[in-house]
Amino acid sequence: MKILVLTGSPRENGNSSILASNFIRGAEEAGHQVVRFDAASSDVHPCIACNSCGMDGPCVFQDDFEMVREHIIPADLVAFATPMYYFGISTQLKAVIDRFYAINGKIHVPKKAVLLMTYANNSRRDESPILTHYEVLLEYLGWTDAGRIVAPGVWPVGAINSTPFPEQAYQLGKQV
Repeated sequence: MKILVLTGSPRENGNSSILASNFIRGAEEAGHQVVRFDAASSDVHPCIACNSCGMDGPCVFQDDFEMVREHIIPADLVAFATPMYYFGISTQLKAVIDRFYAINGKIHVPKKAVLLMTYANNSRRDESPILTHYEVLLEYLGWTDAGRIVAPGVWPVGAINSTPFPEQAYQLGKQV
């Protein structure tokens, strides 16, 4: 299986990045081909709704999204890894998702998806904006949820390492 992992944490070794790394380790051990794209350390210009792409063509911006384009179209599964920022996905990952517009016609095909999410507090209610966004995105694209790891209570860098969530992400990677 071809897997594209899209990460959104601006922290180089942040908690959601640790989940992504563990998911990738499990997926690779299971024999899957995995490509990782770290949005925060990449140059992805936000979509400006110019419609030059016509939802199925080249974007006016020639930036690092070309790597996403190259790998998302043939991917069987796309994993989204993000910290919660003000009750939503990170801006860095959102910019990548918004650029899906330019390849809409090519990715509106059955795929699987995974959500790896971290956040600082412990309120289950606060998860709902990201979960709803993820569910609506999958419904729109015709993709199927293949699993979620939602890790509350992990604010300081590395806090996730003393929780069961990295192992859960590893196991999810092995099982997809």
